Amino acid sequence: MTLQEENQKLRLENKALREEVRIFTAKVEQLLKIIEDMGHKKNSRNSSLSPSSDLTRKNKSLRGRSEKKSGGQPGHKGSTLLQSTNPDFVTDIKSNFCKVCGYDLSDANFKIKSRRQVVDIPLIKPVYHEYSQYSCNCPHCHSEQITEFPQEVSAPIQYGSSVQSLVSYLSVYQYVPYARLKELLSQIFNIHLSEGTIENLLLKASSKAKPIYHRIKEELKQSSVVGSDETGAKANGRKIWIWTWQNLLNTYLISSESRGYKTIEGEFEEGLPLSVLVSDRLSAQLKTPAQTHQVCLAHLLREIIFIEEVEAHPFAPAFNNLLKSIFEFKKNQTCNYVVNSLETKPFEEKLNKLLAMPISKNDYPKTVTFQNSMIKVRNYILPCLYRKDIPPDNNGSERAVRNVKVKQKISGQFKTGQNAFCILRSVIDTVKKRKYDIMNTLNQIMLVNPKMQPE
Repeated sequence: MTLQEENQKLRLENKALREEVRIFTAKVEQLLKIIEDMGHKKNSRNSSLSPSSDLTRKNKSLRGRSEKKSGGQPGHKGSTLLQSTNPDFVTDIKSNFCKVCGYDLSDANFKIKSRRQVVDIPLIKPVYHEYSQYSCNCPHCHSEQITEFPQEVSAPIQYGSSVQSLVSYLSVYQYVPYARLKELLSQIFNIHLSEGTIENLLLKASSKAKPIYHRIKEELKQSSVVGSDETGAKANGRKIWIWTWQNLLNTYLISSESRGYKTIEGEFEEGLPLSVLVSDRLSAQLKTPAQTHQVCLAHLLREIIFIEEVEAHPFAPAFNNLLKSIFEFKKNQTCNYVVNSLETKPFEEKLNKLLAMPISKNDYPKTVTFQNSMIKVRNYILPCLYRKDIPPDNNGSERAVRNVKVKQKISGQFKTGQNAFCILRSVIDTVKKRKYDIMNTLNQIMLVNPKMQPE
């Protein structure tokens, strides 16, 4: 082989090796990028994912460290079990004879030294109330006269309003599944119901609660602030959506086949023109006619934390600090309305500066996408600064729909009772917000319109 041929061969080998190095270098860079992304996965701390999805990490709160010590705080009133001033039974304990000399004490003058009480629950037995219908013949015209049964007594044997209230409370509020509820009623209350009867009782109870349910909706239409959210659920294997509209005094839940705007339009045809609507950035929510909108800043905070972890651009920590300063402002806000623009001007200027910050899309694509989305909802970020009653987050709505998730984790998917659940849960949550007794209120509702049948 000549020197020239050997040189040519080496050149070809060198070219091939360079190509292999280029390919391997690209693969290494790709793998490094994958490893880096794996270190910045989305979780409940930096996104809207639920805490239950955090399988490989301990959940970390977004709240900063508090200077307060753990446990009860100064001024906190503790509670303890108190004796009843009117006990049901009293057992007098007296000595029959002297323990020292054995003298008979039956005629001695005793005085109360101290009292102790034991709290017990008696055996629970159902009460059977029989209504005996009589008839007679009129002595004058000889026609038979039959007295009518009370309106609520419509069958030879039936369950009363208190049973309907109890089933509603245990199923809807305490999330007890039908099978376990059947056992509980049988073993504790000596009431033997089938699962089908339990479902029928819930349907009847929801029918009786409908007037209050509709009243809740009407009150929300007139409210100055309303929060809304939605969550997915399962009914007989198919995907459904549970929506909520709520505020400090009311909770309204519905079941829908759609997550789109047609659900909102079906419930609130004219929107909520009198209200500030607090929601996440779902387009259907932002499309709702309202006085104005307030986006959930807690959601934005989680998103910006993720972006800050993935892309090291100054925009993310600056926006993070802005959101935290808004939460701090709201925590210390005392006036119902902010009339002095000097208080809010720094927030407005900082937000405008951040949204105008130039960012390279090639180098920081996620940051640019987030910035553009903030520009679209610019006017919905700071309304909470100007009114004390506008919350900076949508936590109230999230608590309302979280009940649906808890119920499904405990009881499984809905069968046919999702609408009844929404009606009864709306009433129960509203009663709870207004600090009324839940069982007492349910009992009163079940006594109203007793012959009303489910739709």
